[in-house]
Amino acid sequence: MRRSRILGVTAAAITTVATLSACSLSTTPGGASGGGSGSDGPVVIGFSQATQQSPFYVQLREGAEQAAADAGAELYFADADGDVTKQNDDVQDLITRQVDILLVNPVDPEGVKAAIASAESAGIPVVTVDRSVPEGADAHVGRDNEAMGALVGARLAEELGEDGGTVIEIKGDAGGDVARDRSAGFHGAVEENDAVEIVEGPYSDYIRSNAVTAMQDLIQTNPDVSAVYAHNDDMALGALQVLRENGRDDVLVTGVDGLMEAVEEIADGGPYLATALNDPIELGRVAVDVSLGVLDGDVPDGPVDAGTTLVDPSNAGDLVGDTTFALDAGR
Repeated sequence: MRRSRILGVTAAAITTVATLSACSLSTTPGGASGGGSGSDGPVVIGFSQATQQSPFYVQLREGAEQAAADAGAELYFADADGDVTKQNDDVQDLITRQVDILLVNPVDPEGVKAAIASAESAGIPVVTVDRSVPEGADAHVGRDNEAMGALVGARLAEELGEDGGTVIEIKGDAGGDVARDRSAGFHGAVEENDAVEIVEGPYSDYIRSNAVTAMQDLIQTNPDVSAVYAHNDDMALGALQVLRENGRDDVLVTGVDGLMEAVEEIADGGPYLATALNDPIELGRVAVDVSLGVLDGDVPDGPVDAGTTLVDPSNAGDLVGDTTFALDAGR
């Protein structure tokens, strides 16, 4: 199998990371000039990512790159920049370069059907990461986003107590299973408290600046707000910025992902109450490991869950560090 060959490469092997332009793929100096399949070189992984506009996705890429390097594999990278049409084109370019396996973080799970079908026709296995697709992938690596939403929701419901209040929800992306599951888990937990009312805000695509704009409107239309739940910490921090600008330190803030900036806010005892760990570097590492396993015929029976933990004032101080995202202290 190809994986057994590349695992024998010495530690001095250099992984080439290629970057896709809008039209074509290029490799950095020192990389293989040909494609992956049918060659005698190292395994080549094509990684098509939804966006680089969030620190989570920047770190996810870094984790995948490092894991590929450690395995002696090459990784060709493409940033769809939130454009599903570009992502389909990117995947076609990767297929043309004859990658051995595709790692896909979909912009839109439904919108990438054409790309997944093309990979299947070319005999190239597909592993999805973070966001799954309805069909066509050989494996999926992610985290239980519904469980993460439920962890944060239960903690917020507990903090609000019998007084309850209005909770503004700032959502991720329309049609994405991550946003859907983080919302469902949160609603299921918070709605156990009958005194809580959830106001659903707009989709802000996991981008802080978008959440700032959304929150500026939401705070005007919901002056009685007691708490904010955003589908990631980057958006939650955007909401926190607006709340502070309006002197609303009384409003609790919650998010998901364990972004270190959010963990520090929690540890400092401010209005930021809770988040859930979603270390993207570890996620990228697991995704590459699973991809190499699939090439060896080791296909998981179901989704591979990288795990999570609630972060609140009881443990945030122990998780503060110099990484972009908090790491699970138990790992």
